[in-house]
Amino acid sequence: MGDIKTDIFVCLDCETTGLDAVQDRVVEVAVAKFTASEVLAEFESMINPQCPIPETSIAFHHITEAMIADKPTLKAVLPQILEIIGDHVIIGHGIQFDIQLLINAAERAGIPCTLKKNRFLDTLRMARLYGESATNSLEQLRRHFNIEEEGAHRAMSDVIVNMDVFKNLAKDYKTTEQLFAVLAKPILFKNMPLGKHKGRPLKEVPLPYLLWAVRQDYDQDLSYSLRYEINRRKKGNLFSQAGNPFSGL
Repeated sequence: MGDIKTDIFVCLDCETTGLDAVQDRVVEVAVAKFTASEVLAEFESMINPQCPIPETSIAFHHITEAMIADKPTLKAVLPQILEIIGDHVIIGHGIQFDIQLLINAAERAGIPCTLKKNRFLDTLRMARLYGESATNSLEQLRRHFNIEEEGAHRAMSDVIVNMDVFKNLAKDYKTTEQLFAVLAKPILFKNMPLGKHKGRPLKEVPLPYLLWAVRQDYDQDLSYSLRYEINRRKKGNLFSQAGNPFSGL
C-alpha cells in the first residue's frame, strides 16, 4: 500500500434483526468501493432475512417485514457484494460485526468467502484515537465534522456518512500502513464510555467498579484502559486506600 489518498477501500454497513452475529440476520446491506477522491463501485439492497424482525430493531432502522417480503435473500446477492469487496481494506463503524455477519452468511450458504483475510479499519477506534468528538457515534461524528445529513438510519446513508468520517479521521496520516501501525496498539480512554459511570473520568471511578468491569467482555481498548487505571492505583499506593477508608487515619 502507498499513499492513503490513492489507496482503494471498501465501506460496508448492514442493518440487521439484532446484535448477535451468529443468530441474527441481515435486512439491508450497502457497500461502496472508494478512494479519497471518488466512489468506484457501490451496491445496496434490502434483504429478506426469512425470519421475523423484532420490533426493537424496526424502531431502530424502520425496515418492516412488509418492506422486505419480496426482496432477495442475502445468499442471492452475497457473491456480488464479495466481488466488490475483493481483497481491499474494509472500513466501517464497529466493522467486525458487519464482517462477521457476511462470513457467517457465506458459511451457511456454502459460498466461498475470504473475508477473514481482509484487513479492516474501524472508524470507532479511529475516533477514539482522534479524541476530539464529544462522543464517538457515527451521528455525532457526522455533526462534529459538519458532514451533510443523509437521512434515516439506513445502510447506504450510513456508508456515505462513514466514508466522509473516515476521510476526516485519516487526513493526518500519509499512508494506510501508518494508520494500521497506530491502531495496532490499544487506545487509552480518559472517561468511562458506558455503564452507570458513563462520562466520568476513569481516575474518579470507584475501584470496586473497575475491578468488576475489567472482568467483563469489553473490547480491547476499554479492557486495556481499565487495567491501566487499576495498575496506576496500585503503583501509587491508591489501591489499598480505595479499599480501606481508614488507611489514612
